[in-house]
Amino acid sequence: MTTIRLDAGHLVERLEELADLLVDTVDGGASVGFLAPLDRAEAVAWWRGRADGVAAGQLAVWAAHDGGRVVGTVGLAFPDKANSRHRAELVKLMVHRDARGKGLGRTLLTTAEKAAAAAGCTLLHLDTETDSPAEHLYRTAGWTRAGVIPDYAADPTGVLRPTTLYYKHITTG
Repeated sequence: MTTIRLDAGHLVERLEELADLLVDTVDGGASVGFLAPLDRAEAVAWWRGRADGVAAGQLAVWAAHDGGRVVGTVGLAFPDKANSRHRAELVKLMVHRDARGKGLGRTLLTTAEKAAAAAGCTLLHLDTETDSPAEHLYRTAGWTRAGVIPDYAADPTGVLRPTTLYYKHITTG
């Protein structure tokens, strides 16, 4: 399995595979901003819409490949305001259901943390559905729970669920 950072061109080249991963993630019940069933064309369009942010340096995306297909992603969203350039938001950590339980989520998380540190970030933050499997990953990776917001977002079935905010201080390298 290999993990690479996607530039805008590579992201566009991998749109179909990235869309497959997003659809699988939503169909698997993960709350990543979409309702199920997620239309494949909508997933392709969503990923296509990320290309400009990648090209502008506002978004960094890594894709994990296994046997020639994308089985995981993680992103970092960088703020554009001068007073917040020390931080980034961890976004869209997704692992295909077929690839779960093999440490890929942890690998992608570590990849993003190291890249953020190399970019000069000292603080990362994220939100995740409360009581989701992702919470265990973040807690065991040293992230700190900041609090819970009730009824923050609908899960893939449309039910409003709370979200938990996490942060992590990192050392720049």
